[in-house]
Amino acid sequence: MAMAASFGSNRVPAKEGVPPVPLTPDYGGPLVSYADGILDSRFNRFISIREDRRESSLNPPTTIVSIALGSTKVQEPQVLVGGSDFYAFPRLDSKSERIAWIQWSHPNMPWDRSELWVGYISENGEIHKRICVAGGDPSLVESPTEPKWSPDGELFFITDRKNGFWNIHRWLESENKVEPVYTLDAEFARPLWVFGMNSYVFVQSHKQSSSIVCGYRRQGKSYLGIIHDLQSSTLTPLDIPFTDLDNITSGKECLYLEGASAVHPSSIAKVTLDDDKSKVVNFNIIWSSSPDSLKYSSYISKPELIEFPTEVPGQNAYAYFYPPTNPIYQANQGEKPPLLLKSHGGPTAETHGILNLSIQYWTSRGWAFADVNYGGSTGYGREYRERLLGQWGIVDVNDCCSCAKYLVASGKVDGERLCITGGSAGGYTTLASLAFRDTFKAGASLYGVGDLTLLSAETHKFESHYIDKLVGGEKELIERSPINHVDKFSCPIILFQGLEDKVVPPDQARKIYQAVKEKGVPVALVLYEGEQHGFRKAENIKFTLEQQMVFFARLIGHFSVADDITPIKIDNFDN
Repeated sequence: MAMAASFGSNRVPAKEGVPPVPLTPDYGGPLVSYADGILDSRFNRFISIREDRRESSLNPPTTIVSIALGSTKVQEPQVLVGGSDFYAFPRLDSKSERIAWIQWSHPNMPWDRSELWVGYISENGEIHKRICVAGGDPSLVESPTEPKWSPDGELFFITDRKNGFWNIHRWLESENKVEPVYTLDAEFARPLWVFGMNSYVFVQSHKQSSSIVCGYRRQGKSYLGIIHDLQSSTLTPLDIPFTDLDNITSGKECLYLEGASAVHPSSIAKVTLDDDKSKVVNFNIIWSSSPDSLKYSSYISKPELIEFPTEVPGQNAYAYFYPPTNPIYQANQGEKPPLLLKSHGGPTAETHGILNLSIQYWTSRGWAFADVNYGGSTGYGREYRERLLGQWGIVDVNDCCSCAKYLVASGKVDGERLCITGGSAGGYTTLASLAFRDTFKAGASLYGVGDLTLLSAETHKFESHYIDKLVGGEKELIERSPINHVDKFSCPIILFQGLEDKVVPPDQARKIYQAVKEKGVPVALVLYEGEQHGFRKAENIKFTLEQQMVFFARLIGHFSVADDITPIKIDNFDN
């Protein structure tokens, strides 16, 4: 599963050569954590989200607290807001007279239903009045997020109340009314898996009028735009080479973007706009995760966004298709490439058509690659996202199989060489596809979820009701858990598992491995010492990628691997 961001420690960064100074008490262990804070200069304090595990680690209370600054004695933080299960985005106006925040409670995830509140701060620093701005109407399903105060003191935020897409809205305080700033069937925000997301910023033109620079996502592509004149609200696209955006922040006379494209890996760019804030005059990548990648542009396979029919008549899903690309080698005439299809994690997440060198590893070696945004993925609005409610293990599996069949029917890939891979929740979809369908000829599970019942029972607070909404009750959990249907695995499988994984215990992978082995089906199991849920060590990431390639090539690829890779032992296969 994708995981919420971890909370921080009780210390603040220090100046060079000066040790950090504790701001909060030492509770004798990792019992209290803080995140998503903001400085309150009016009262010389730091306002933060706190999770307190001193009484319970299963359902610890989360609150918004104030932490005193400048005191000679460390003080216990003061609770400003409490009562809900979760909080995020505590944001002060410029005078520290009002504070906005997002809250939600079980069984909802923040993208299901949440609430936006505003509190008025008294002269002694307490919140003496509160107003629910959005999300409080039980008849109106919405999930507000990312509140911000404009330079003029207006509250803006993003919600999906009108058209099912996260659009920017403003709060008319005098009327206690919400109105859209700009309406578009596009996502101006992402699901709240982590703290501190920043999808839009306020900028000033030379006329000193406020505008909003924002990122928005539509039909598999991100755009950067600016909303001028926040009263009449017109959206003007800004031309940049990125087709995927994560975060936007403002600098001195510039913006900084986190983004990528089909030829740019994850990068940070500095962007300068003209005086009217109507066009980009300078775009400069100042950091890249793979700075040498453009040297090999002729080897880069660029993704094609495909829309394919699902098993529900009239309903389509989406994927990125990467054809094999290598300027030196070409397939024999008439030969179609093998396909590796990936099911992303989350599952409430989205795969992006950006430069991913792990994908290029496959396409440069003769494989086609499909990265699927099955029903339930984000980036396509609430209706698309909610296809997975109660249907995890059905809709995602069907869509992955439908994508593979569509590519075969389109003549893009070889129907006899279809493979599937995925990690965590994507590993679950992989295992479920192999256990309950016969579309794929082989698969690879990376720390994949095999037992939904165990996952539901032992997961952390943030996701403690998540599986219930995605799957259902005990009957559905048992029926859709691949570990309960190991007799149905009938094609080669390779499993990769960290031995310190607390989300998916290693015994799940061992049980599947043993059952497939006893059936006489080719199978391999790779266990990593010191790895948890998601591999961190470079040598293990490399080994996992290479051994998948060798495993698939030996069993269904019908060709040898060009790289000098020593294959691991495969049970029930003539090694």
